Amino acid sequence: MQPQHLKYIFPKAFQYDPEWVRKHSMGENVLFNLESLTKSLDLKPGMQVLDLGCGKAISSIFLAKEFGVKVWAVDPAVSASDNYQRIRREGCKEQVIPIEADARALPFAEEYFDAVIVVDSYTYFGTDEKYLPYIARFIKPEGYLAIVDVCFTKEIETLEQVPDFIKKDYQNYWYFIHTINWWQKLWEKTGLVKIEQAKELEEAAMIRKQYIEDYKKNNEEDAFARAIQHDDQHFISFFKLIARRTKKTAYLQDYKQEVKN
Repeated sequence: MQPQHLKYIFPKAFQYDPEWVRKHSMGENVLFNLESLTKSLDLKPGMQVLDLGCGKAISSIFLAKEFGVKVWAVDPAVSASDNYQRIRREGCKEQVIPIEADARALPFAEEYFDAVIVVDSYTYFGTDEKYLPYIARFIKPEGYLAIVDVCFTKEIETLEQVPDFIKKDYQNYWYFIHTINWWQKLWEKTGLVKIEQAKELEEAAMIRKQYIEDYKKNNEEDAFARAIQHDDQHFISFFKLIARRTKKTAYLQDYKQEVKN
């Protein structure tokens, strides 16, 4: 059972079986993060949406059901066949297309999507300065690039600045985490997008609390949940970064070829 007050904070996500969500979330409750993000997006039925780094595709199912959009559910590590079975069981096989693909080698036409949404995975590939120009190719002018992910509230620039409670795991899980300001500057300097929102999630405290409760209940190894449990100074939080694609074009060498080399 979920606490009843969550029904008013996450009315859409609350409708889904919490055990199903927990089982298919690869970290904190993915639907809580996604609902918080989509409160700031104007998604309309029929839009073409890329759910990049979709994991087990429950975020894609949520987008299709709640907004009537058509979703391409892309992840390199989760079987497209497994995701298809989940999608089919939820009655979304006409709206959600599962694909196994790397975020740096996407099989789509340029300006194909009305929105690219990335939940809890952009930090794994998006810190590369050349990545935004790459992903922007697939977004229509005025289309959304919207991410929700974990962040620091203070930038770490040297190993000496790493807080004690994450030192053990820092070089495995945390060295690529940054502040909201860091991300905003990375995107803005390209001229390819115009930032609409760059801030902590309004529901960040609630998401942290629920994440810790789930972690304790399930007794599973989770470096992120363990760190958040010991974060007494609000050093770790969750943020959303939402931008609209400009008409500027990036002239780059083939990014896929650079990655292969």
